[in-house]
Amino acid sequence: MKISELAERAGVPKETIHYYLREGVLRRPHKKGKNRADYNESYVEQIHIIKGLQDNYFLPLSVIKKILKQLKRQSPSEKSSFQLLSEYFKPLELLLNAEVTGRDAFREATGLASKWLTQMEEWKVITAHIKDGQPVYSQDDVIIGKLIVDMDRLGFGPKDGYYPENMKRIADFIRNYVQNALRDYYLAKLERLITQELTEKEVKIREVMSLFFYHLYRKLVREEFEHLHSSFKEETR
Repeated sequence: MKISELAERAGVPKETIHYYLREGVLRRPHKKGKNRADYNESYVEQIHIIKGLQDNYFLPLSVIKKILKQLKRQSPSEKSSFQLLSEYFKPLELLLNAEVTGRDAFREATGLASKWLTQMEEWKVITAHIKDGQPVYSQDDVIIGKLIVDMDRLGFGPKDGYYPENMKRIADFIRNYVQNALRDYYLAKLERLITQELTEKEVKIREVMSLFFYHLYRKLVREEFEHLHSSFKEETR
């Protein structure tokens, strides 16, 4: 494609593409003539990554250049993981009030169908609090809603053999663990229950535990997938 088409596809001005080329974050395209260069589909993806790292993480091009070099050495699955995580973990969004008021607004923000929103609320996977007679959904609920939609889109939904009831079991298990762990923690510090105000240390503990569960689940899924993949290859030999 020509640079004008690339600019339109990537949603950036031609000047931005020239700037990326000069700075070396985009590789020079294949020349088809003295004044004509040919850009393939990969350039669209690369520009989206660069813009995402600039807009969401405020990184300078010198750092982005190093990240892209590292990304080239990663496997296709690792690259896909990087792109997906960069969409869900945007620092600026964490600083903004991302609450959504009303079921229609929630469905519009997440793409979750009405029947599944109702089901997830019944299972307490998604939980809104009521304010002025309207359900208000937290940022975490919005992200969970988006993830449920993405799981189905990627082939991990009811029609693919995944039972959504598993989400209820996971939520119930984690809720029970969190309730017991916090109860044990606070019973040793009864005065903290009275103030109901989290200290800086307690906020960090909450975030560290959240990351622990995220990475533990990610690790176990990867290990089990590799185990099943190896077992299947052995059986088909």
